Amino acid sequence: MHRAFLVTVYGAGLRLGEACRLKFEHIDRARMQVRVELGKGRKDRYTLLSKPLLSELERYWRVCRPRHWLFPSSRDPHRPLPDGTGQKIYYAAVRRVGLRCKGGIHVLRHSFATHLLEAGVELPVLQRLLGHKSLMTTMVYLHVRQERLEQINGPLELLDLSSSGLQP
Repeated sequence: MHRAFLVTVYGAGLRLGEACRLKFEHIDRARMQVRVELGKGRKDRYTLLSKPLLSELERYWRVCRPRHWLFPSSRDPHRPLPDGTGQKIYYAAVRRVGLRCKGGIHVLRHSFATHLLEAGVELPVLQRLLGHKSLMTTMVYLHVRQERLEQINGPLELLDLSSSGLQP
């Protein structure tokens, strides 16, 4: 269950509470989207349901067979996974793989945005997927990795200075 939960948070760019309160009817296989019901600001939105995320959720469902909530509380399956439990799942995974903890589970949402930006997804699309009213809020989520900076050519490398007629 823990793996499916964390893959869902990252793969759909969800807030902790949004992931904890997902229901089966929120997984739209026909449109390959996840419906976020009453996200921040009490607004609904749609975000990504990739094939790998769908496969992960199908494997999870075959093993766990939850009924109403996608990720139910272990104490009461009629209630969603508590936010605190979701955060503990994240911290335990970080410790298990030996990573340095630089924030809570919300880091996965920031990573979702950053990785999509690096893949060429436009800012207005990211804004909509994240459910932000303001593009400035979306900009806060975007981080540039050092590896990405090393891949970028300078503007002079885009020009052919040998045919410009300028003498060195």
